[in-house]
Parts: sequence; structure tokens; C-alpha cells
Amino acid sequence: MLAQQWLTNARSVMERIESTQLPSIRQAAEVMADSIQAGRWVHTFGCGHATLPVEEMYPRIGGFVGFHPMIELPLTFFTKITGEMGIHQFLYLERAEGYGEAIMKSYTFDPRDTMWIFSHTGINNVNIDVALEAKKRGMKVIVSGSAKESVGKKTRHSCGKTLFELADVLIDSCAPLQDASVPLKNHRDNVGPVSTMAFVTVVWMTICTVAEILADRGVQLSIHPSHNIPGDTTARERLDLALSEYKRRIAGV
Repeated sequence: MLAQQWLTNARSVMERIESTQLPSIRQAAEVMADSIQAGRWVHTFGCGHATLPVEEMYPRIGGFVGFHPMIELPLTFFTKITGEMGIHQFLYLERAEGYGEAIMKSYTFDPRDTMWIFSHTGINNVNIDVALEAKKRGMKVIVSGSAKESVGKKTRHSCGKTLFELADVLIDSCAPLQDASVPLKNHRDNVGPVSTMAFVTVVWMTICTVAEILADRGVQLSIHPSHNIPGDTTARERLDLALSEYKRRIAGV
């Protein structure tokens, strides 16, 4: 059954992440923990399906304040697919050098911040723009993507480097470069991509490690609680407190 084949492929990717990426995850988590403990941000960015890990981590039950999503609507797949904000426009924009630089002008950063970028292939210009601009502002850049599988792919950016080559810390998603992992009879193209599952695996392994590091340091986290559990009479209060802390930080107080 193809369902089982996809599940086998997905498990294989998760097992490769576990067996090869724990040191990188720990290194990235230490950098992120330093930013959050300093009252600053881990900014998160991606394009297309790589916005999904950004949306997954915050705001989210079990997530906590310190992660700041940077999502450009034209660069997501919340589009009309054809017509206005269609896929053709999206593909153009993610390859348009200078667009990421323009995005970065809309935010306020600090050298104590961290930039966490998700990209499957690491070759498109907008992600590289964001990484370069983050480095100019003194931030550490964490990158997650299919780095080993992408070796030899040529960057589209005039800087001559891929996103993976710009990373201070690189977490390999261990997803196959083709992404879609299940062959289908009578078809040239596969179905069943696994890169989003790989990204989300990296996200929660990393964030749980950040939480562990900060808890060991005695830092109190502002965690989003589940507010749907019968009998938990303070969940909404704790949620309001977490959102108040986010609001305080985003205001720069």
C-alpha cells in the first residue's frame, strides 16, 4: 500500500534526523536560548511550504514566547493558485533578488536576535537575501533544509553562496531532494512529499531543547496552554499572560 510506503519514508527521515542532527540541534538551541533569555527574538522565515514550520511553532499550544514569525503572504501557499497571488507570481518573487532585503526593512532587529530560516534546497534568492541582511545586523543565522541532498546545486544569488553555506548553524532536514517520495504507476512524478514533516520534526526537537536549556537556567517560559481541557480553570488566564508577554516584547519594552 502506498500509504504504508509514505509512512516508511517519513519514519526513515525522522530516524536520520535523530541519528545525525542532535549535535546541530543542540548547538542551534543554545543560540536561540541566549536570544530568548536576553528578552530578544528568534525570528523565523520561510517561503511556500517552508512557511508551514514557521506557522507551526508560534502561536501554538505547547509553544512559548520568543519565536517571531515573519511571513509574507505573497510567499505563502495561502494563494488563489491562479489569478491574483498565483503560483507563477510566487515562483517569481522567491527568486527575485532584493525582495528579501526589502522585507527586512519592515522590521526592527537587534544583534542579540537569531534568524531561523527554512528552505528545502537553499538556492532561492529571497531566503539568501534575508540571511545576508540578518548577518549584516549582527544576528546568528540558523538554517534548516535538505543540505546534504542539495550539495552541488548552484545558487541563484549573485553572492555566489547557497543559504546552507551562509548558516552559522545548519540543521539538515534529511529529506530527499525530490521531496515527493512515493512512485505512482503510469506517472512520471512521485506523490507523498516528506519535507514538511521533516521541518516540523526539526522544529519541535529544537524548541523542546531550547525549553530544556532555559528551564535548566531557571528562566520562566511564557507557554501557550491548552484552553480546551475541562476543569483547567486558569488556562485562559495563562494564555492571556503569554500573549501579554508577547505584546510587551514586540513593543520593545
